[in-house]
Amino acid sequence: MLEWQEITIRLVAASVFGALVGLERERKSWSAGMRTHMMVCVGSCLIMIVSSFGFFDVLGDKNIVLDPSRVAAQVVSGIGFLGAGTIMFMKEGIVRGLTTAAGLWTVAAIGLATGGGMYLPAGIATGIVLIILWALQPLEKRYARRFAKQMLRVVLKYDSDESDLIKKILDEDGFKVQNLNLVKTKDDYLLNFQFESADTKKMAKLIKKIRKLDSVSEVNWSR
Repeated sequence: MLEWQEITIRLVAASVFGALVGLERERKSWSAGMRTHMMVCVGSCLIMIVSSFGFFDVLGDKNIVLDPSRVAAQVVSGIGFLGAGTIMFMKEGIVRGLTTAAGLWTVAAIGLATGGGMYLPAGIATGIVLIILWALQPLEKRYARRFAKQMLRVVLKYDSDESDLIKKILDEDGFKVQNLNLVKTKDDYLLNFQFESADTKKMAKLIKKIRKLDSVSEVNWSR
């Protein structure tokens, strides 16, 4: 059985590792912040300690065979329920919170490593997680911006010919239309164009040109 000093060191170390990762999520005001990550890491650490050393008193009994990894192994699957609570499904197929869910899962693994006395792997993993969450984010955003989907929403008057506008936009140089949706309502036509990595300056010029048309009553652009 572990001494109480070693147990305290492991639990405190787990709380520190969890806090470091949680602080990165906290600054973005995510629902799973510093305290949540600390609780997950400390809880996983305690489960690992119990799984490894909590059944020593019955090991000497006849016909009792224990696998010390079985209790700790349930953390890997069990943490998925907590991570699922941080994922938000938004409109148009947008999903948010996956990184936070993955962070909680990784923090649980860090807690298990700490509970097993593997301080160096737990510390290295914490450093790698911080690099992924903080240092690599600007690079990821810059890369994703190049392939971001952009929507152009145009509302046409009911008595206008929508085919002329569609042809004008499709023939415009420098734009790649991925999807086109036409909705006919009681009072007007609604055109939704989806572009891939459209240039901002060129899009501004196109919108300015479209707004001059008498048949157009509204133009919106979203990224």
